[in-house]
Amino acid sequence: MKTNAARLLDTLNIRYELRTYPVDPEDLSAVRVAEKVGLPPGQVFKTLVCRGDRTGVCLAVVPADRELDLKALARARGDRRCDTVPLKDVQPLTGYVRGGVTALAGRKNYPVVLDASAFDWPVISISAGMRGAQLLLAPADYQRVTSAAKAEISRMLLQA
Repeated sequence: MKTNAARLLDTLNIRYELRTYPVDPEDLSAVRVAEKVGLPPGQVFKTLVCRGDRTGVCLAVVPADRELDLKALARARGDRRCDTVPLKDVQPLTGYVRGGVTALAGRKNYPVVLDASAFDWPVISISAGMRGAQLLLAPADYQRVTSAAKAEISRMLLQA
């Protein structure tokens, strides 16, 4: 099984591993995906679609076990404020469904901000562009392919 994201990496001669896992539509959380692909949650990155008040749509890529710090994202993008886009807008903007959003081979090449913690790992896991598939690749390769800005845009999840 090859996704458009994997095909893009193939054309650029970037090494990656494709890992598949069973999808539970009731639990699409990135922490659960990490469990299914056998990686620590900090090594699995989720891609969130956001919109800044000045710069427009961007993709924020943060670890599964952390949450996006919208104020930090706004600072990194030069916005006064950023918000995640409503779920109904994700697919029209990216071409991907929730749980399968990736910055690779999307409908449009939006600016990407990659959490700096990605560089704590030799390999990170990102969505392959569909639910049930993850791509493992070097964070520097991911940054190069997506032209991602590196910034500290995540914070620890608030415990209930």
